Amino acid sequence: MTTPTAKSAATAPAGPVRLLLADDEHLIRGALAALLALEDDLLVVAEAASGPEALAMARAHVPDVAVLDLQMPGADGVKVATSLRAELPGCRVLIVTGHGRPGHLKRALEAGVRGFVPKTLSARRLAEIIRTVHAGNRYVDPELAADAISSGDSPLTSREAEVLELAADGAPVAEIAERASLSPGTVRNYLSSAMTKLGAENRHAAVRLARERGWV
Repeated sequence: MTTPTAKSAATAPAGPVRLLLADDEHLIRGALAALLALEDDLLVVAEAASGPEALAMARAHVPDVAVLDLQMPGADGVKVATSLRAELPGCRVLIVTGHGRPGHLKRALEAGVRGFVPKTLSARRLAEIIRTVHAGNRYVDPELAADAISSGDSPLTSREAEVLELAADGAPVAEIAERASLSPGTVRNYLSSAMTKLGAENRHAAVRLARERGWV
C-alpha cells in the first residue's frame, strides 16, 4: 500500500466554498441559493431571514463566506458583520444591498466587510465576487465607492447615531434612555445635537435624513 506523501496531500483539491445566505425576502434568497448551487465550487450550507438568525446559522455551520442583505430584521448586515468579525474571524462577509447609501458602505468597511455590491448583479457575477472575497481580496462596487467618496463623512458621533437609531420607531425619551443606559437629559442633548448637525426641525426628520445618507 502506498502512503500519501506530504506533496500529494498539499495538492489535494480543496472543498467547495461554504456559504451562508441571509435575506429576509424568501423568494430572492431561494432564487439566489438555487442559482449559486449551479456553481461546482460553491455550496450553500445555511440560510437565514434575519440578523439574529444569520448569527445563529453562522455559529452552527461556520461558513467560509457570509452573503448578507444590508437591511434585515433584528440586526442589519453591518451589525452581523461586526459580530462575525469578533466571533468567526475566518468567515468573510459580503454585503448585497438594494439601498446603497454612501454611509452604509463606510460603516461596512469599518466593520471588516470584504465585499459590498448592489442586488442588480447577476448570479454569475456574484459568484465571481464570492470567490474574490474568499481568496482574501476586497471588492466594492465602483459606483457605490464613488458615491461614498463624494458624500463626505457622517457629522454624527457614534452616540448620536445610536440615540437617533433608537428614536426611529417613535420611542419616548425615557425608553430611549433606558435602552441606551443614559439619563433622559443626556438623550435629549444627543438628539438636539444630531438635529442641529443635520439641519432637521425635529428628531423624526433627523432620523429620516440620517437614514437617507446611510449614517444610521
